[in-house]
Parts: sequence; C-alpha cells; structure tokens
Amino acid sequence: MTTDLRGTSAIVGTGHAGFGEAHGLTAYDVMAQSALAALGDAGLKLSDVDGLFCTMMEDAMPALMAAEYLGIQPRFIDGTMTGGSSFVNYLTSATMALDAGLCDVALIVYGSNQRTASGKLVTVSRPPAYESPYNPRYPISAYAMAAARHMHEYGTTRAQLADVAVAARAWAQHNPEAFERGQLSREDVLGARMVGDPLTVRDCCLVTDGGGAIVMVRADRARDFPKAPVYVLGSAAESSHRQISQMKDFTVTAARESGKRAFAAAGVSPSDIQVIELYDAFTINTILFLEDLGFCAKGEGGAFVEGGRIAPGGALPVNTNGGGLSCVHPGMYGIFTVIEAARQIRGDAPGLQLDGIDLALAHGNGGVLSSQVTAILGSQATL
Repeated sequence: MTTDLRGTSAIVGTGHAGFGEAHGLTAYDVMAQSALAALGDAGLKLSDVDGLFCTMMEDAMPALMAAEYLGIQPRFIDGTMTGGSSFVNYLTSATMALDAGLCDVALIVYGSNQRTASGKLVTVSRPPAYESPYNPRYPISAYAMAAARHMHEYGTTRAQLADVAVAARAWAQHNPEAFERGQLSREDVLGARMVGDPLTVRDCCLVTDGGGAIVMVRADRARDFPKAPVYVLGSAAESSHRQISQMKDFTVTAARESGKRAFAAAGVSPSDIQVIELYDAFTINTILFLEDLGFCAKGEGGAFVEGGRIAPGGALPVNTNGGGLSCVHPGMYGIFTVIEAARQIRGDAPGLQLDGIDLALAHGNGGVLSSQVTAILGSQATL
C-alpha cells in the first residue's frame, strides 16, 4: 500500500462465530454466521455487500462458494490464497477496490470447522518430493527447525519460548471467548509432550473451529456507522519461499520487509505502536516477528519476551485476545489479528481492553514462514 492510500478505507464492522467447537456446523455455516455478525455490528445487510474477500481451507473456489452460500452477487471478488496471511492481505486489496470505486462495501470473511470435522490437525498440502523422505510432520517440523536454528544462532532457550505461551494464556484468562483459559506456567510448557523438538504441544497453536469477518468502507462514509471507524493506515506483503527447505535463513522472515513498507506507508515507527497482534501459530513466531518488525534487534527476541514483558501489565501488549496459542486457531488465524487490533482501537475488546489505543499492528503469516503481511490500523485521531 502506498502513502496515497493512507486512511482512505476503514473497518466499520467486526464479527466472529463458532469459537472453540461448532458442533453440527459446516465451515460455510461458520463463515456465514461470522459475516452476519460483522454486518450487524456495522448496521448493514447482506444485500449491501458488493465486494467479497474470502478463502477457505477445503474448497478450490472458496470465494465463489461463499458468495453463493451468502446469496450475494458481488461486483468485486478476491480469493487469493496465501495461507493465514490472506486475510491481512485482503485489507490492501479491499482498500484498493474501494478507492477505485469497484465496490462500496467490502466483506472479508473466513470460517472453519477444523476441530469438530476432523478432531486433529489436517495439513492442506503435502511436502514436495525432496522433503518427503524425511517424513516431516507438517507444519510443526518446519517451525521446529526455525526454533532450533534460532536457539543455535542466538542462544534462545526453550524457557524463553515457553514465556510466549505463558503470556498468551495470561491474556486469554481475561477473555471469555478464549478456548483455553486454564492456568499455564513455564514449567507446564517445558514439561508438556514434545511434538517437534524443541517444541512441545504447548508451543503449538490450538486446533479449533471458528470464523471471523470484517466490513470495510471508504473513509468518507466511515463515520456514518454505529461503531467508531478503524482506519487502514498502511499495509504491505512480502513472500520469501513456499517450502521451508527453500527458506534462505530460518531466523529471518519476510516480515522484515513487509513491516518496513507498512510502517513507511502509515508514517509511523515501531515505537509508536501501542498494541501488537501477531500470528502466533508457534511460540517461535512471536519471537521472530518481534525482531523482524523492529521491536527488538535480531537475536534479542528471546530475552525480550522474558519476565512478562508481552503479558498483561508488561511493557508491550502482544496478542491481547490470547492469540492462536490460547484463544482460537481454526486452521488459519490471520483475520483474528485484525479483528482484535480493531476492537482494541474501538475500545470494545471482549477480553482485557487497554486504555487509549490509537495505533495497533496486525501481522499475518502464511505457509511455513512463507508469506508475511503487516497492517497498521489507527483511530480517527491518527489521520
């Protein structure tokens, strides 16, 4: 996104459905319920939607299926699939479509029944021939390699990884919508079942059902809706590989570039950000992204998250809903980073609402650290 698009679009509705276990519902049922919740939040109807942005995990043409299921015929449609980062990326394409007059009301939506449909983690793609002989457990093995390399290069410890999970759980304990709210200590994480050395099951995201939706309009209409608008100030994407074996450096992600360009478009810096919502599919993600987005130097992420620094009451609020580690993770988590960031700015987060939030960062990750998308959101005061 360029500086010309700064603040030209705004989020005016958010919603979700089916958190945790949505027994008896299909993925498209959950998607539709999320869409209706977001439209209700904005005071709109399905018939108002003329721009649709959607991808799902079990369909080759999810945006077409979603439009058919919802009973709408949008003028503009985007079903680009970059994994969990897709939905943060849709902020850019929706902003461009709105700015160009290709649509007036953009709906970004997702739904999944991954937990109740299968009862276990289901991989949507298979590793290529040159990785298959090693029998990787995807995607866990890929992220375990990144964690192991970070530990080797910078002395990051398993205890520091565990602190990420503990912080996420501490946020989730304030959020009645979070799937996991029980007590969790560093010792609990370290002593949990090892699933991909050095990652235990508590270093890994949840497997839940759930869906989310976002409604966007042009900024000139944004103040006509019931809730305070949240403006898209800047966003950027960067991809570096598809398979983990092709990642040049397991300790450096494309978030370094997406973050740099998103900050430039928004005209702010990391020190200006008041709350951060990261795609924490695994504990190493949070450490890598905090480094690559400029909140700490490369190699210092482990020490940075120690001592409750990113937990409630800490210096830097990160994943205030509990994240993918403790709140919800229905196959793809990216849309929930945007929803929580927007709600913190609006002042109606369901969990621990922070005071006076005007600037928030939402970051999506897709594939195996493959696609990175960063978005900066702001209140009316930031325009």
